[in-house]
Amino acid sequence: MGGIPIYGVSSLLFILLTLSITSTALPTPSAAQINSNSVLVALLDSHYTELAELVEKALLLHTLEQAVGNHNLTIFAPRNEALERRLDPEFKRFLLEPRNLHSLQTLLMAHILPSRVGSPDWPQPSDPSRRHRTLSSSHHLHLSTKPTGQKTVDSAEIVRPDDVTRPDGVIHGIERLLIPQSVQEDFNRRRNLRSISAVIPEGAPEVDPRTHRLKKPAAAAVPVGAPPVLPIYDALAPGPSLAPAPAPGPGGPHHHFDGHSQVKDFIHTLLHYGGYNEMADILVNLTSLATEMGRLVSEGYVLTVLAPNDEAMAKLTTDQLSEPGAPEQIIYYHIIPEYQTEESMYNAVRRFGKVKYDTLRLPHKVTAQEADGSVKFGAGDVSAYLFDPDIYTDGRISVQGIDGILFPESEAGEPLRKPASPVKVVTKPRRGN
Repeated sequence: MGGIPIYGVSSLLFILLTLSITSTALPTPSAAQINSNSVLVALLDSHYTELAELVEKALLLHTLEQAVGNHNLTIFAPRNEALERRLDPEFKRFLLEPRNLHSLQTLLMAHILPSRVGSPDWPQPSDPSRRHRTLSSSHHLHLSTKPTGQKTVDSAEIVRPDDVTRPDGVIHGIERLLIPQSVQEDFNRRRNLRSISAVIPEGAPEVDPRTHRLKKPAAAAVPVGAPPVLPIYDALAPGPSLAPAPAPGPGGPHHHFDGHSQVKDFIHTLLHYGGYNEMADILVNLTSLATEMGRLVSEGYVLTVLAPNDEAMAKLTTDQLSEPGAPEQIIYYHIIPEYQTEESMYNAVRRFGKVKYDTLRLPHKVTAQEADGSVKFGAGDVSAYLFDPDIYTDGRISVQGIDGILFPESEAGEPLRKPASPVKVVTKPRRGN
């Protein structure tokens, strides 16, 4: 997207970085001007492309520009193979999730020393290991030499000592990624939360789907991982709720899923991710919609949000938003009452060609199909591609970025450009009234 790749890093990024560090001195008075011979530029133009891409995704370029102006750096760079094939895919997915940006930054900064340590400066085999502070202030690295002469950093071997040397730093190639304990703990904590399944509390009401009347309470406990008793459309209906009590989970004060906090979390993630401010603003302003989504998640339901980016939202006209209830109807059509990731949706369309997902705008469905190696939603000139996959995935809410606004098709097959009149998402009365 950003031009012709240079060793896996976009040429546009490389040119912008080079221009910025050659033309502008760092703001600190003691910082020397950086030129194109900097170790930071060398990293971006080296064969450590996987590490360079992680630095780009972690938004650390400006921080490293300041560091390389104030210090002579030592960078321990894992080989591409270590990041591509030998890294746990689940851990790599964790690092690339926008909400885990701090963990990614901590991990990368733990690979950089604010001092120059070349091969001649390594301790001898008879010397004790030397402890060095990293740019991640809470983490230190231990440099040592084995009796065989093999140089190590912590428990990782140096496979390419002094691989890249520049006046302001040196890069050593290492065999694998160094993972600080704090990052490992964050990953374990997040993985444990994802492994918790929503279960229906014992004694939840049981409803006959034909008569919509309560049955006698079930005698046996509901199996772990079973979905809520009521369909999500019944939970959306007006009137007193007969949906299950909040499912056990890690969130709220009573150890239930805290759906309201999770909705706020994914809205903040949209703002932090960038390019989805309009969608986030609508969710913030439509407080009743955000509250409804939070209640559903608290009650054990799961949601997938197809989030149009700012460019798509800018194409909405005043007429499309002027009808009472129109913004809610548009957003409801972009919410699927299932938990889907980019991988699960792509696998579905590859296998079945076309898939129709229910939406919270009953009875309209949204069509998905494979196109150009991605997932395409809708049809004709109101279609949209899955543009930014897995912006937010916490096991309850999944947010997938798309590059267009979706509208349901009318009975004549023509897309509805705006709702004809305000329509409730569910019109049937709640059971038990």
